[in-house]
Amino acid sequence: MGISTNLPGQTSPGISNSSANTPRKKSNNYFDGLQVTKKHLFLFFIIILSYFFEQLDNNNFSFVAPAIIKSWGVSQGQIAHVTSLYFLGMTCGGLVGGIISDLIGRRKSFLGAILIFSSMSVVNGLTSDFSIFMISRALTGFGIFCMMVVSVAYLSEMAPGESRGKWQSLTAAGGFCAMPVIGLISRAIIPMSPEAWRIIFYIGGIGFIGFLLGLIYLKESPRWLVAKGKISEAEKVVEDLTGIAVDLSEAARNVPKKLKTSEQFIGMFSGKYLRRTIILLLIGIPINVGTFATQVWTPTLLNMKGFTLVQSLSVGTASMLGGPVGIFLSSFVSDKGGRKIPIGIGTLFLVCMTIIFAGLGNTYMATMLVGFLMNAAIMGTGFISMAYVPEHYPTKMRNTSVGFINACQRLGVSGSQLFIPTVMAAFGFKSLFMGIAGLYIFSALVVLLLGERTGGKSLEEVD
Repeated sequence: MGISTNLPGQTSPGISNSSANTPRKKSNNYFDGLQVTKKHLFLFFIIILSYFFEQLDNNNFSFVAPAIIKSWGVSQGQIAHVTSLYFLGMTCGGLVGGIISDLIGRRKSFLGAILIFSSMSVVNGLTSDFSIFMISRALTGFGIFCMMVVSVAYLSEMAPGESRGKWQSLTAAGGFCAMPVIGLISRAIIPMSPEAWRIIFYIGGIGFIGFLLGLIYLKESPRWLVAKGKISEAEKVVEDLTGIAVDLSEAARNVPKKLKTSEQFIGMFSGKYLRRTIILLLIGIPINVGTFATQVWTPTLLNMKGFTLVQSLSVGTASMLGGPVGIFLSSFVSDKGGRKIPIGIGTLFLVCMTIIFAGLGNTYMATMLVGFLMNAAIMGTGFISMAYVPEHYPTKMRNTSVGFINACQRLGVSGSQLFIPTVMAAFGFKSLFMGIAGLYIFSALVVLLLGERTGGKSLEEVD
């Protein structure tokens, strides 16, 4: 009695052979603790390509602007209106991208954004109507930032918690190699003829390659699928990328009830999320205003200061080269110090470089070197911050919240762009960049004194 009489190979009564032989799924919190496989790496490669095409469109205008001024006879004020509308488009793209990616998924939103900014770049090259140029440039900004907001949250959901910041930075470092590339291309093409700047916008149309690859190979975020009750689909995505069968039923049990869009916005300003939202805005708005004043206007401001067009483009190209270098170096420290420490230290280094840049005068080679270091600090710190923001919110409202935070930052940039030529004319180059350094100091103090530690933890643990 109590001793099984089953022969070898037989199963106990009530247990089928199929269930006995079925391998047990690994209980896992999405990708945390799992190895990043070749399939996973290829997904990151698609993000890199998309970043690359997006950055071709994002950074081309700073190089094209001086040529447009001469070709069309427009003023610096009209250029300021173009950049202001561009960042207003980014503001809308951030809001819409965050909302729709929480509603229809990360993948569809990501692909739709690529279609928008790639096609609008081509329109910019084709049109000879300045009003249409302004509108299509604004729509380019809409698509670019819609994709950026979606991709940042998407990567945070698709990477292991212990190396999330590293993968955010490495994918960005690869994609942002487009920054010096567009600088080199612009320096070679724009001086060829008064209308050669149009070719730069046509090049932006190659983003359709990223769309086609994403259409075939990009996977939906399993966290979003679980939030929508599609548990088996989510498990299939994780298994397909990692080769390991996982059980996400526990993660599904912890998913809160579905929220309306209005409730997602209210959630950002309720309970513990209110403090997080305010702090992220206090960090992000000043540093973004300073960053884009530097990146968008440097070639034009240097040209106004007395540098030749070729010298201004060369300094801009050298500065852009610092971007991917800074992002790559940030990958080694992004997950350290709870994320907030490298952000704070990187911003303080940026303060030092900005102050030096302000006082250089017309020293050509020194301006190139400091511009390189300044942009390395801007982009390296910026992409640690990109990983930092989505970690503050749960899946149910992550992209809506990320979109709102980033939209507010771009709205601040949009408003500030109109004043750059005025401040330059009234106070001069040095005073303008000293003011930018002051904005960076404010952001550094906020993140170091008030920011939360989030790096190196699973998203669920942070929440």
